[in-house]
Amino acid sequence: MAAILITGANGQLGNELRTASKNYYGYDFVFTDIDTLDISSSDKTASFISKTQPDWIINCAAYNFVDKAESEFDKALLINGTAVKNITKAIKGSGCKFIHISSDYVFDGNANIPYCESSATNPLSAYGRSKLEGEKSALLHHASMIIRTSWLYSSFGSNFVKTILNKAKEKDSLKVVCDQTGTPTYAADLAEAIMTIVSGVIRNQIAFIPGIYHYSNEGVCSWYDLAMETVKEAELNCLVVPILSKEYPSAVMRPFYSVLDKSKIKETYNLQIPHWRTSLGKCIKQLI
Repeated sequence: MAAILITGANGQLGNELRTASKNYYGYDFVFTDIDTLDISSSDKTASFISKTQPDWIINCAAYNFVDKAESEFDKALLINGTAVKNITKAIKGSGCKFIHISSDYVFDGNANIPYCESSATNPLSAYGRSKLEGEKSALLHHASMIIRTSWLYSSFGSNFVKTILNKAKEKDSLKVVCDQTGTPTYAADLAEAIMTIVSGVIRNQIAFIPGIYHYSNEGVCSWYDLAMETVKEAELNCLVVPILSKEYPSAVMRPFYSVLDKSKIKETYNLQIPHWRTSLGKCIKQLI
């Protein structure tokens, strides 16, 4: 029975993996979060992995406070970078396969075509720099797969979609930036994609090809478009007003364009990726 260790299991993606795991039988899932496994501790990580002997590790643990990372870079780097190195050090020389989740924030957003896996990285923020360090640490292991994703949301935890829903219930109008473009990612879709890959490899249906991959839902939109569609799907009576980024004060430079090219992961693992509007509708139905 394959043992699958999932870190950061109480976050958005971790919780969606917990949900998805119920449809996959014959595997030994071990869900952990900081209360059961502190991956920022090298000794604790090594000890836990030595005891559980996982065949797979899916690292969903992350420091995701983009603004706060500017003043808490050491903390962001500890969780997003050093902790990843602790995992790869613990599985060094083993056959354990490692899936690590990264971010579109490793790019500067100056492109005008979707970013592919080989596109030059140039993070604008402390958060982005910490995620890039995590990628470097993940690649220290010979059997690592990095999945960069963007604009993650789900029915779990805190995210943009839930924030818009809550505010739209309370206010008559909302101002949302319209000049930052990307693609939302429904965490349930990403979780299912990960489990499709893991299950396919375990059952010898597909080969495990290490390296960097991109995953988000299909299509392109701005934060304004996403807010508009969220309000529409929830049938709320709230006016969404488009504004420019310069009208929304922030301590962090965010990528203006962060659309990801998903060709590699679709072709390598034969994945079908839903459009963001379709997936948003599914999530909204769970939230209202």
